[in-house]
Amino acid sequence: MDETVRRATRRRDEAPSGLLPAPRLSGGLPVVGHSVEFVRATIELLFRANRELGEVAAFSVFNREMVAMFGPEAHEAVFRAPDAVLSPTEAYKIMTPVFGKDVVYDATPEKMAEQLKMLLPALKDRRMRTYGEAVVHETAASTREWGTSGVVDFVEFCRVLTNFTSSRCLLGKEFREGMSEEFARVYHDLEGGVTPLAYIDPHLPVPAFRKRDKARVRMVEMITGIVRDRRAHQRTGEDFLQTLMESNYADGRPLSEHEITGLLLAGIFAGHHTSSVTTAWTLLELLQNPTQLQRCVEEVDRVFGGGRPVSHAALRELTTIENAVKEALRLHPPLFMLVRVVKQDFTYKQFFIPKGTWIVVSPTVSHRIPTVFRDPDAFDPDRYLPGREEDKKDFAYIAFGGGRHKCLGNAFAILQIKAILALLLGQFEFGLCGDAIAPSFQGLVIGPKEPCRVRYRRRAQPSVTMEMGTELAAAAKDAIAHELNGAKEVPQAVQQAAAAAGCPAHAHVAATPSTSAGSSLRVKVDRDLCQGHAVCATEAPEVFAVSPKDHKVMLKVARPPAELHDKVRKAAQYCPNHVIRIEETD
Repeated sequence: MDETVRRATRRRDEAPSGLLPAPRLSGGLPVVGHSVEFVRATIELLFRANRELGEVAAFSVFNREMVAMFGPEAHEAVFRAPDAVLSPTEAYKIMTPVFGKDVVYDATPEKMAEQLKMLLPALKDRRMRTYGEAVVHETAASTREWGTSGVVDFVEFCRVLTNFTSSRCLLGKEFREGMSEEFARVYHDLEGGVTPLAYIDPHLPVPAFRKRDKARVRMVEMITGIVRDRRAHQRTGEDFLQTLMESNYADGRPLSEHEITGLLLAGIFAGHHTSSVTTAWTLLELLQNPTQLQRCVEEVDRVFGGGRPVSHAALRELTTIENAVKEALRLHPPLFMLVRVVKQDFTYKQFFIPKGTWIVVSPTVSHRIPTVFRDPDAFDPDRYLPGREEDKKDFAYIAFGGGRHKCLGNAFAILQIKAILALLLGQFEFGLCGDAIAPSFQGLVIGPKEPCRVRYRRRAQPSVTMEMGTELAAAAKDAIAHELNGAKEVPQAVQQAAAAAGCPAHAHVAATPSTSAGSSLRVKVDRDLCQGHAVCATEAPEVFAVSPKDHKVMLKVARPPAELHDKVRKAAQYCPNHVIRIEETD
């Protein structure tokens, strides 16, 4: 037996008095433990662990002791643990060949925190309010050559489309217009190198890793070329690339081209992988559930049927589609396992988990626990409606992870998917072609097996249009500019024109809140889990602010007056990390 395994096993068996070692999963082999099953069928191993042992199950993979933990209580223990106790950095060294040395997970915790703060501006609420129209334009451009009817491999279509949409929104117009089909192929090879095998050794001489490394070299060439061209010609852009080019660490040092490339790739990963596979899964699930599909189409027609352009405010009204997206994410979370490395001995309930153990959390398995989600194998978007709200139990729904390391791009992903589906359902009718619909577990990002073809036919009377009159477009942009510049008041003429355009600034600035007479609210904020998206400060600036020191939410008023109640409820509803809690009393 490997000495590392021997030491870990001895420590596991020598739990302190009053504590127990994590129960052992059956079926391990001498020396290699559960390695063969882990490499061949990781998700089946995790499902078996939960069925056999419940919340906590231990197994070994080559030279590593692992403990899988399932369910809301276990999730909260893992996601709330300090990084010094349970480290994501150690676990995600598998991303070093993708992002580069000394970038994000390969950097020190302090440096990683600084780098992630540089990523955040592209995902803040005020920037998010400008993305919807851009996503729809990209979707319209990608479907322009489809003709009246035909067949498309929808998974491939989503992969290429979300490369374009993420790049347009996060990296800017110049980067997007300089992209070609080569970018999509290179990115696909890069993402294909992130597999469960990488947890064992990300540098093994296997084809997927060779393709990943070759793709990384080419990606560096593509991004660095744009950076050098801008600097040589003293050009600037209103995009995330420019933000990184102008960013500095606390000591004043600028980012290197290597670091800019790595952080751009991290931004693309955050904005792409979830959006791509979840867009595909959502439409495929809807096509298998015609009643739910019809409800989504009717919602799109109601919101956009009068010629209303796509905007952040309009997309918020697509609650039926959002619930369908959330349900697709529950059944098919893009990452089926999340990992932490135990840096200090860890205790969960009666179980002792020693230093050096790898803790695995599986959204895929935990989302199918029947005591948490009723009829868990069914596609049921209504489980998120008021009265059920099965996702509101703390740490039950973890499609984007949880805690302070929850995916930074989760709000962007939902917005992007809703915008894509609004255009597709508003302009086309879809049907399945008979291909088997099943997950592909070739990597850590779990999409449908390919090919996965769907039939399409253009609707005779599409409900979503890309047409917007010049005056309305100008008014909408003017209103957005006022909002993004922090104006307290938007001129009335601009508000009226923006209202006709369905502009987000109209929805935010001109909305008149309704109040509940006689009710009282008490607001609480979990700052530990806040990531600084600043949605709350945009929705209710009278109640919330963002600290300039740590970029987390600060509570100005714990008991807001009645006229602010609706704003506070919206702040809680739209917070990507759900860190706001409201207690209502009569």
